[in-house]
Amino acid sequence: MTKRFLNSLLKLHPKFEGKKVAVVGDMMLDSYFIGNVKRISPEAPVPVIEVDKEIFRFGGAANVAYNLVSLGAKAFPIGLIGSDDNGAILSSLVQEASIDEKGLIIDSSRPTTAKTRVIAESQHIVRIDKESKTHIDKKTEKKIIAYFEELADDLDAVILQDYNKGVLTKTVIKKIIDIARKKNLIITVDPKFENFFEYKNATVFKPNKKETEDAFGIRIETEKNIFEAGSKLLRRLNAEHILLTLGAEGIALFGKEIDEQRIPTKARNVADVSGAGDTVISTLTVALCAGADIKQAAYLANLAGGIVCEEIGIVPIETEKLFNAIEKEF
Repeated sequence: MTKRFLNSLLKLHPKFEGKKVAVVGDMMLDSYFIGNVKRISPEAPVPVIEVDKEIFRFGGAANVAYNLVSLGAKAFPIGLIGSDDNGAILSSLVQEASIDEKGLIIDSSRPTTAKTRVIAESQHIVRIDKESKTHIDKKTEKKIIAYFEELADDLDAVILQDYNKGVLTKTVIKKIIDIARKKNLIITVDPKFENFFEYKNATVFKPNKKETEDAFGIRIETEKNIFEAGSKLLRRLNAEHILLTLGAEGIALFGKEIDEQRIPTKARNVADVSGAGDTVISTLTVALCAGADIKQAAYLANLAGGIVCEEIGIVPIETEKLFNAIEKEF
């Protein structure tokens, strides 16, 4: 990238502060049980983990909210937690991070979505998922939509963060986008398979390669495939921009007013890709709120995603680390 382009990115730094972004989607808790294996169980041929520590972190849409705060923005998560221990832990994490929790609806009919990883001797032994994928009922849909509408006048953007855990129903998706468009909010979408084509009229639709392959029932293997998939998404969803993430191949960017552009991934020591997608959508959205154009926002998002991949576990991007990385590009 040119020095002029990099300078334009650095000027965005102070504009990140205080942007207000709602995150509507599937809130999750990530748990880690870390210990050692010293024996095999006499009950079955499995290792016995002697747990030394437990770690609890934001997951799913909650991790997106945490990334927003780490970038200097104000996050307003809207979703569900259960009336259970995991819900209480997630709620306490939200409070500790000074994130607004008024949009976290307690639903006693379903568990808090939780992913528990058991790690011994630096090896991931097993992951235990506790969740419900049942769609939320009409009453809960109305609560989510009403709360978002109440907030909308004070927001800069909304992120729709879908993990197919039942919060983002067709009704919720349509109503949130309709309200956001009326209020001229930036609308960014991180989709999953189930409602992939429901997210019409967004500012940026950000699928990854596999999600796009699954949605269209195709294989994306060549440059031509990438162009055809991105162009088709742009037309079908009537999005202003499509940001197709390609893993090690970087990002392909499509827009109504621009030709396809590519942003390569920089070579990094990748330790863990967990949570990188959350970081990308968060950084992209805050950058757009700060006045970045789509290419600037995509570059920053790509860079942020790469930085967090160097860390073990799910960690948020920090503003200073992001902009220090840009300075190193000179």
